[in-house]
This record gives sequence, C-alpha cells and structure tokens, in this order.
Amino acid sequence: MRETVNADPAELNKFSELAHRWWDPESEFRPLHQINPLRLDWIHGLCQLSGKRVLDVGCGGGILADAMARKGADVTGIDLASKALRVAELHALEARTANVRYREISVEALAKEQPAGFDVVSCMEMLEHVPSPASVVHACSELVKPGGWVFFSTINRNAKAFMLAIVGAEYLLNMLPRGTHEYARLIRPSELAANCRSAGLDIQKTKGLEYNPLTRRYWLSADTSVNYLLATRRAT
Repeated sequence: MRETVNADPAELNKFSELAHRWWDPESEFRPLHQINPLRLDWIHGLCQLSGKRVLDVGCGGGILADAMARKGADVTGIDLASKALRVAELHALEARTANVRYREISVEALAKEQPAGFDVVSCMEMLEHVPSPASVVHACSELVKPGGWVFFSTINRNAKAFMLAIVGAEYLLNMLPRGTHEYARLIRPSELAANCRSAGLDIQKTKGLEYNPLTRRYWLSADTSVNYLLATRRAT
C-alpha cells in the first residue's frame, strides 16, 4: 500500500511557481531574506551550529539551510517542491557553499530512514502549509538525537494574526502573494506546544517576531500573538 504524503499539492505548486525568485531579496521572498539573520542568530545562540549535523525541513530555496552551512554546520535541506530544490542546489554551487545538500523527500520518510540522525532540526514557516502539522512535529522529534534541538516557527491563529499576517501582509502591503496563508491552517502556540510534548520534545524558549511597516524592520520580542518561534529539545 502506497504511503500517503503529508503535503498539499496546491501548496507545493504555489511555491514551485515562484521558485526562480527565491534568491531575489526584492521578490515575494523578501520577508524571508529579512528575517533570516534573526532566526539564524537565535538558533546559533542556543546551540552553536559549527560542527553540528543539521536538518532543515521544508527548506524551499535554501535561504536558512545555506546560512546555517556558512556557520559551519553540515546541513541537509529537504522539501517536496522540486523546482525550489533545484534553485537551492544551483545557489549552493554559485555561492560555493560547502557542507550543504538537498533532497526531495518527506520528513516522515526521512525519519524512517535516519532516526536520531541529526543534532539539530529546523522547521521554519512550514507547519501552516501541511495537512498534518502534528505528523511533521513527530517526525522532527524522531530525526533528532536525544538531547538535540528542534526549532519551529509559524503563525498564531487569532484575529490579530488574521489582520496582520493575512489581510495586512498579503492584501494591503503586498509583502506576500495573496493566498500564501489560509487562516484555518494557522497554529496557536498552545497547539504546537501540545504537539511537541506529545512527540517527546521539551520546550526551552519561545520568541515572537514583530514587524513595523513604517520602518520595514523585523525584530524578535516576547510577543507571540502573530509570528512566533519555538525552541525545543528531545528528551534524553
């Protein structure tokens, strides 16, 4: 019996159509380029990446994966969007980024192939795009070594997040293509925390990600009401 892949074909097509623009810092992916130093420094500050074996789940065009490799990590990026992966591979060649590779495989399939195979797992801006976020969280837990770190980032589900992350970002400010996010798929911190605990992940740190449309500046804060990041560790 063929295994069902935890992915939405419409979501994969959405990002594949934009794949050639991943590394254009003025494109639809500008927000990812702007927040990347923040999330990279946060991850690196909690678990020094140099020498670590790292997995980036839902890596897309490789913006975070490439940056982690440049911090000295040995990085594998996985995604199910073929075009985005080709762009990631091409960028790694052009930029001569060492110690980064990409694979077209689901996180669940990789968890069966390489259980406890990584020191650090990141899954950023991906959970709100899949049919079963809990399945991804469990697979991430299976992939990390006991005591290893797993990082998530996603968007809260409430009226404020709807107004800022969807109406504001997609329809008023045109920061993201319309239809990038669906409100029903957004995830409350309490829901993600419950999934983490169920998967054997202990929550270590939580951060909010804020944006000022006037200064066009992002920063990390204690406010998790819209975008937020979760740092967890696999129980030993």
